[in-house]
Amino acid sequence: MIAKTFSAFRNLLVIALTGLFSLQAQAGSQDFGEYEVLWSVLPSTFLAPEVAKANNLQRSKGIGIVNISIMKENEDGSMSPVSGQVEGKVSNDVQQVRFLAFRRIQEGDSVYFIAEYQYSSGELMTFNVTARPTGHQQDLAVRFAHTLFSD
Repeated sequence: MIAKTFSAFRNLLVIALTGLFSLQAQAGSQDFGEYEVLWSVLPSTFLAPEVAKANNLQRSKGIGIVNISIMKENEDGSMSPVSGQVEGKVSNDVQQVRFLAFRRIQEGDSVYFIAEYQYSSGELMTFNVTARPTGHQQDLAVRFAHTLFSD
């Protein structure tokens, strides 16, 4: 059951990344040589109730989900997910800062770092996130902004 739920969560993130929810969800990435940091942002109401419950995430208007993945380039040029640590904060357009409590979710070889945050509909949120892959000495810092709207 848990494996199916994590698969559903991964599938939801893949859908968000492909742009099905392009008006609400956002995805991006930043290249750091042998590493790449990927992110996606979506309203928690996009999660199916059973997926949210299984991952201890709250589904509610005004709560967003930020997902971070760290990928490492293999010798053949393909990318593989790696574990590590992720920290970050989010600020609104009047510079109120909230720290993000990232949780690590692993499904097979896939590793995600998920955090919830509160937002007001139409509010521009700026994310400052630092990822550090296991065994890597340098932080990989990314900054991105997105506006979500309550449905």
